[in-house]
Amino acid sequence: MADEQKNNKVEAELPAAAAPVTVPAAAAPEAAPAGVSKDVAEEKIQNPPPHEDKPDDSKALTVIEKPVEPEPKKSSSMDRDVALADLEKEKRLSFIRAWEDNEKTKAENKAQKKTSDVLAWENSKKAAIEAELKKIEEQLEKKKAEYAEKMKNKVAAIHKEAEEKRAMVEAKRGEEILKAEEMAAKYRATGNVPKATCGCF
Repeated sequence: MADEQKNNKVEAELPAAAAPVTVPAAAAPEAAPAGVSKDVAEEKIQNPPPHEDKPDDSKALTVIEKPVEPEPKKSSSMDRDVALADLEKEKRLSFIRAWEDNEKTKAENKAQKKTSDVLAWENSKKAAIEAELKKIEEQLEKKKAEYAEKMKNKVAAIHKEAEEKRAMVEAKRGEEILKAEEMAAKYRATGNVPKATCGCF
């Protein structure tokens, strides 16, 4: 009873255009045609053909699909031209990259060569200055030795002159002593007294 009320309610809610679909009852098994054995006929009855379930039209919503417009097909020559253009562009970019790398390498090598040249120039200048300094030091040492020799010669000359002067003084002293002794002997021999030459007498 509750099922009947439910079905009536569903039928009332359906729109008037949707009519209930009646499913025909299963047809009685047909008699086997002449020439077909009884076993085959029984097998058909026992294994009926698969039954397709029909959708319930009462609850189905109609979905209107927009027809899909086919995309305009590009011609194969256009695809080929695009592919060739892309290939040409990639080739050109590859050449540009190779050229850029080559130029960078050249610049790097040039900078390294110039740096090496600057270093060699600096080392040669340093070596030249050090050689000049060594030469000046050698000249100074030579001059120093020459001056030292000159000074030694001067000292030797002064010493020699001093010795000569000392010898002259000693010779004069010897002469004066000898003269005094001779005069004393003469005064003794004659008995004369010499004139006083000092203030003690």
